[in-house]
Amino acid sequence: MITTTNHLFQKIFTLFLLLNSFVLLAQHADPSTESITLENPISISYLKKKLPKSGPKLILNEKIARKLRRELKTDPVVQNMYEAIKLNAEQIQKKPLLKREMVGRRLLATSREMLYRMNVLGMVYFIEKDPEVLKRIDAELIAVCQFPDWNPSHFLDVGEMALAVSIGLDWTVGNLPKETQAIAKTALIEKGLTPSFPQGNQHWWVTAEMNWNQVCHGGVTAAAIMIADVNPELAAKTLHRSLQYIPQGLMAYAPDGAYPEGPTYWDYGSMYTVITIAMLESTFGTDFGISKAPGFLESADYRVLSASPTDRFYNYADSKEIRPKNGDITLAWFASKTGNNVYLEKERFLIPISEMEPLDRHAGIGLVWLSQFNQKSDHNVPLAWRGDGSNPVVFIRGGEEDPAGYYLGCKGGKGTNNHGNMDAGSFIFELNGIRWSVDLGIQSYNSIEKTGFNLWDDCQDCPRWTLISKNNFGHSTLSVNNELHKVDGQAFFTEFQQKPFPKATLDMSATFDGLLKSASRTFIKDSPSSLIIEDTVVKNDSTELITWQMMTTAEVEITQGGALLKKDGELLKLENLSHPKISVSIVQLDPPPLEMDKKVENLKRIELRIPVYLLTEGNNTIKVRLSDGK
Repeated sequence: MITTTNHLFQKIFTLFLLLNSFVLLAQHADPSTESITLENPISISYLKKKLPKSGPKLILNEKIARKLRRELKTDPVVQNMYEAIKLNAEQIQKKPLLKREMVGRRLLATSREMLYRMNVLGMVYFIEKDPEVLKRIDAELIAVCQFPDWNPSHFLDVGEMALAVSIGLDWTVGNLPKETQAIAKTALIEKGLTPSFPQGNQHWWVTAEMNWNQVCHGGVTAAAIMIADVNPELAAKTLHRSLQYIPQGLMAYAPDGAYPEGPTYWDYGSMYTVITIAMLESTFGTDFGISKAPGFLESADYRVLSASPTDRFYNYADSKEIRPKNGDITLAWFASKTGNNVYLEKERFLIPISEMEPLDRHAGIGLVWLSQFNQKSDHNVPLAWRGDGSNPVVFIRGGEEDPAGYYLGCKGGKGTNNHGNMDAGSFIFELNGIRWSVDLGIQSYNSIEKTGFNLWDDCQDCPRWTLISKNNFGHSTLSVNNELHKVDGQAFFTEFQQKPFPKATLDMSATFDGLLKSASRTFIKDSPSSLIIEDTVVKNDSTELITWQMMTTAEVEITQGGALLKKDGELLKLENLSHPKISVSIVQLDPPPLEMDKKVENLKRIELRIPVYLLTEGNNTIKVRLSDGK
């Protein structure tokens, strides 16, 4: 009877484990499997009925323009931004006209400069009606429209150039010479829209689930609106395709708004999505459901949280570390859309114009959004936040009143994510104004590509993973047997709590498939000035060595049972709580291993190397505590 009962219990327990596994798989399924469908009534007859016959259409319309003009008289943020735009307009008019200058395989720098010029000059002309500014816009448009092409082999270049030309055409509200208007519309058709419909297979970006989808569809959407009066069939075909496939790009935001490509590419991709929304709303009075995509509006919290107290981003994937000095224009749209004051970086927009960095290339668009802001709430972002999806992240902060400036960013994911690295389980950590655990972030694409190096393929043995900024040996994570992470091994959060002690647990078993039976990593804010990283691993027959890693630019002094990190007069204590008799070691990475590697001054890797003979059967714990060293 006892044997039968035990056997039945084992069956029930096995079934429970299987069901639990299915639940976890469902919870952490790739969000790209979730379908999003937009309203899509676009046809030639729809365009003829809905397109405004006069006035601006893109971002601006008569109603929006009236509010912009009112706010220019009363709102100090709008006034300061416009003064900066006028100053930039003066500087642009002293520059030579643009030439078709490629940088490697890209025309993107030229396209972006043109977009900057049209945003600035176009806005100044729209407000001032200065004939000299109109003359310069005319010359700029003719120059780029006479390029033989806008480099369709790298279609981002076309997308941004098409938006630039469209804005220059639209914001001059019919006052350009008729010949220039015809030249611009012909170029939008021949160099923008027609190449977006190649013979045979369609461009890969049309259905991509990443920033190319957002940027390219945004650019051709603008072009389609502007040429609809001369080629309504092509305009309808383009706009219908955009509304059909933009949802593919929006899937990246599901379910919570954690953008898989990191904060820099959140800004890029999201900027073009909100431009598309704004253009559709100003033209047709609706965004056809784009802003309702799961996680999209919530992604503004993700962007706010990705900036640390030291004015740096959590720069995972190909993200930049240093936060721009000027106010964030993409966030300004979210502020305008939601009325949430937290998304409006008012102090940054009020920087004296002489102290501002060069304006964003979307500055004119941003001015419009700033002028439409009406505060409805000041909802604060949480101190601990979890975002799931294909590249999940957790942020844990001390808050604006925290004297220690506590900040943790940690992540799961896998190498095959777009702009992905072998960085599952990695983290950055700040305390007392110092970023102690660092991420190498973005590395110049062109400097690598021009050597013939294959940067973009992401198979397990592809060259990309030889670079320290891309592989797991350049991240604060675990490595097993000195081998690369499994490139398609997805790590995901299984546990998260905000109170009383913020805590997050990652399942990293797939990251080490074949090297460990299982692996998990838990981050715990156990006090206002300390962090515990606790790893739980189960070995298998292949396991030989487990290496705990932390990347830092601090000076490191090895101590009994850990290390003392020093930088800019501050101290961080690293305690090896689980294996105090094993000394940590330091690997100097300045200079880095390869000539092509990213060079970071004083970069080093702190290692705690645990051989297999110290591991028992079952769960093994590696526990490290980081705390204020003073």
